[in-house]
Amino acid sequence: MIFAYTRVSTTDQNAERQRVAIREYAAAQGIVIDDFFEDKASGRTFQRAEYLRMKERLRAGDVVIFKELDRMGRDMEQIKQEWNAFQQSGVELIVTDTPMLNTANKNDLEKALIANIVFELLAYMAEKERQKIHARQAEGIAIAKAEGKYKGRAPIKRDNFAAIYAIWKAGAITAVQAMQQLNLSKATFYRRVREHERSANT
Repeated sequence: MIFAYTRVSTTDQNAERQRVAIREYAAAQGIVIDDFFEDKASGRTFQRAEYLRMKERLRAGDVVIFKELDRMGRDMEQIKQEWNAFQQSGVELIVTDTPMLNTANKNDLEKALIANIVFELLAYMAEKERQKIHARQAEGIAIAKAEGKYKGRAPIKRDNFAAIYAIWKAGAITAVQAMQQLNLSKATFYRRVREHERSANT
């Protein structure tokens, strides 16, 4: 069986964009989707009615399609647990926006590599969430200052170099693909690699 899962956070949001993307992916791959499940609920918890109903129907060999990894959920640690649980029960996963994460038709070695990539990606997503929180805190401080005249240091802009580096080192993408995703020249990319590796070894 092949299932698709979509999620939006509130009842006034529409998951049609996700459904269209999944249907287009399935049509391009010659996949027939047996059933759609959809929740209108926060991704902070996995105790969502349709998600749980879908899990009850899953059997070894089944496939679940998500448009994006965070449609599964927002809690990074729980996503890790869910990912491992799916793999251990023989359920394959497809993430249409990030094909390198797809486990369908992969061998055990490839699935282990994908799991490592997932965990690096989740670490990156968690860091981005922390940055958002810090940004909101900074905005609150600025608003609290008299007439908004406070001028502090500009926040450091960070990119996703660490996550892309990990995926590249795992062999899932080429150096050229990593440069393209980071929008870096060859010289800058390898300079960043050296800096990152020196930092990791200190």
